[in-house]
Amino acid sequence: MSTADGKRSFWMHQLAEYVIGFALVATGLQSPEPVVPTLLGALIVLNTASVDAPFGAFRKVGRRLHRVFDIVVFVVVVAACVLPVADAATRLVMGFIAVVFAVVIYRTDYTPPVPRAERYQPGDGRADDLGRQAGRMAGTWAARTRDSWRRRP
Repeated sequence: MSTADGKRSFWMHQLAEYVIGFALVATGLQSPEPVVPTLLGALIVLNTASVDAPFGAFRKVGRRLHRVFDIVVFVVVVAACVLPVADAATRLVMGFIAVVFAVVIYRTDYTPPVPRAERYQPGDGRADDLGRQAGRMAGTWAARTRDSWRRRP
């Protein structure tokens, strides 16, 4: 799923960030010096869990601010790759993960979602109206059928 300019949907960004964060945590757990990669992975997971989006757990941060946090976290991950805070193999894996993180950040559409009321404008098309009417009729029929089954002894 992508937008008109080739950017990926934000929910895909969130899933990729979860995978990246947990990959860093897994890297840290297998490293002789596990503190830095584990903390960086936890930071990425916390960052994506705090955004107000489909897979956000806390939903406290907007998408535009999340973009700034993504860049800050990316810089911290790159700094950890460059500085000798872990062994060489762990820093190499962290570097590869940082490259993937950069691609995810670059290819994401951070625009806020359009509210549902603005997406639908009456008179968009006869087919849309007929589809909505059919959906309402089916829902009404299903609710009445369910209610009649509940009233039976």
